[in-house]
Amino acid sequence: MLPAWLEDETATVPDLSVFAGAGELERGLADIAGSCAEASYRRIGTSRAGSPIGCLSIGDGPDAVVFGLPHPNEPVGGLTALHLAGRLAADPDLRARLGLRWHVVACIDPDGLRLNEGWLRGPFTRSHYLRHFYRPAGDEQIEWTFPVDHKQAYFDAAPPETQALMRLIDRVQPVLMGSLHNAELGGAYYYLTRPEEKLHPVLQELPERFGIPLDRGEPESPTSPVYADGIYGAMSLVQIYDAAEAAGDPLPLGAGDTSDSYAARYGTLTIVSEVPYWSDPRVADRSPTTRGYGEALLAQADALEEVGRTLVEGLERVEGRLLVDSPFLRASRFFGPALLDGVAATRRRAAEEPPDRRATVAEAAGIDDQVHSFRLRFPGMLLRGLEAEVAVGNVRPEVLELRDELRGRLDHWHAEAAAADRAEPLPIRSLVATQYGALLACARHLTNGSPA
Repeated sequence: MLPAWLEDETATVPDLSVFAGAGELERGLADIAGSCAEASYRRIGTSRAGSPIGCLSIGDGPDAVVFGLPHPNEPVGGLTALHLAGRLAADPDLRARLGLRWHVVACIDPDGLRLNEGWLRGPFTRSHYLRHFYRPAGDEQIEWTFPVDHKQAYFDAAPPETQALMRLIDRVQPVLMGSLHNAELGGAYYYLTRPEEKLHPVLQELPERFGIPLDRGEPESPTSPVYADGIYGAMSLVQIYDAAEAAGDPLPLGAGDTSDSYAARYGTLTIVSEVPYWSDPRVADRSPTTRGYGEALLAQADALEEVGRTLVEGLERVEGRLLVDSPFLRASRFFGPALLDGVAATRRRAAEEPPDRRATVAEAAGIDDQVHSFRLRFPGMLLRGLEAEVAVGNVRPEVLELRDELRGRLDHWHAEAAAADRAEPLPIRSLVATQYGALLACARHLTNGSPA
């Protein structure tokens, strides 16, 4: 059972039907600060395109930092951050119970969020989402552009948004940090920078309280320890690098480290909360299929290799024929080799010595779903880049030809994905309440020794 106070507090999350855009989040945060004498609002940075990045500060005690949109296709956290700020401003008893001084950034990547705004107001089908999807190249993602210097991995080109977050972390040296993420499909799960056994049961209960399954599978990275079902040790580039080096896998070069790795110098407890947009009953089904596990992994590697080739070979065809240095094309240049030489190659090696067993329904569904998602995510961004080229007058035959080919291929892949789709959208309120409750539970745990 959740503590009674937390049950009551998560009930304050209203029904929500759409996600908020970058301007709405920033205006909302400033308005909340303006409505409360105890709150302050200050600009902590400027995005690459010139948008202000603001931070609301309120409360007394050790410091906590919370930020939404570490990846710009993950807008749940923006609503969570805004609700947190609003409740802290409205309720001094809540501030006293939590015992922290909060610094809330509703949207750390406003430029990237604006490139996702085509799907934020629905319809919330996976096809509509993926036709309007944008995720930056690895060296432009806020969550993965913190400095690192480890063996061959060196990165010091933090973009302005990451620098703003670094300055905030260095200034307040938080005891708690919340990086608000969300996934596409499956269950809810968390990353923590250290195990906190008294906190784990509450974190596990929260998503199920709101009708979201707890992800009880393996973590995204094999370098992450499993602290409890759905609770994993936070990822760091150093750990991922060393594991890849030991396994003979491609080394993770070209991007930086994570926010939680950066804040670790201050002893910060960081929670990364992942909640999914869609739920599929198959993700909890551990019954065996007729497919071999290794066979499924090999088919996945083949499919992901095809996606990588689509990007790499497509870009080669229009090399020297493009006019715009768009974020869609930069992302395509990054993810093509990453899929071809990284993800697909790693999956193929994993298939060489698989467990001698059949894949479970959950494993098979997850493997197939990643193929559908990657097919539509990354070539879809390349198509958006080519359509932008045509929109500014680049009607060179090579550009038009590749655009038309990609349209046809993506239409086919969308149809295949729709035929296999069993997912249903989860209520946005449930996603926000889960993240909100997790932040409050962590705060209470740190200041009280227990989330109760």
